[in-house]
Amino acid sequence: MTLTTESPGDETLVHPAAEPLLEPLTGPWAAAIDRPRAEAAVTELLHALGRDTADPQLADTPRRVAAAFAELLDAPPLRATTFPNDEGYDDLVLVRDIPFVSLCAHHLLPFRGVAHVGYLPGDRLLGLSKLARAVEHFSRDLQLQERLTVQIADYLDDELEPRGVGVVLEAEHLCMAVRGVRAPGATTRTSRFTGELAGIGPRRFLDGRADG
Repeated sequence: MTLTTESPGDETLVHPAAEPLLEPLTGPWAAAIDRPRAEAAVTELLHALGRDTADPQLADTPRRVAAAFAELLDAPPLRATTFPNDEGYDDLVLVRDIPFVSLCAHHLLPFRGVAHVGYLPGDRLLGLSKLARAVEHFSRDLQLQERLTVQIADYLDDELEPRGVGVVLEAEHLCMAVRGVRAPGATTRTSRFTGELAGIGPRRFLDGRADG
């Protein structure tokens, strides 16, 4: 898997994905959310930041923040719907530009972008909406883009047993845009290709060219 960070200019930096980033995180988070405790924690955080929660503008902030995190971490159920590949379709099935929003596990700031997900069918076909639902399901967590990419690809491999899977994510991270380096507009691309798609590369995949 490769990780490419594209700057708003012409420069492109390519880094190997760091293996420790792919260690699994605990979840599902939404099932474990304690709303009153979360609200109390937000109140304490506001006090620690020197803010007066008696201010009318902040009075309901703890409830709103707790509710927002609960919504962002509420992963919908995911069930694969497959159909026999009776017609023997053997070319690439690709759904592009699936929007997603997730939360950075390091800073609790959102990152958002689009996912391009495809596969080479074997004996069965997957309902197209399930490709988008897989993206939504795994993005509703405290995430790393690298880990999210792998989870989507591995899920499709396990559930569908296709001849190959391709996943490309492109996202802007607010932890880069509004703090630290403060590089708004920079996007990060991650990719995962398995089976007969291994080595295809994002450009050929996004062009729908799965053949040699």
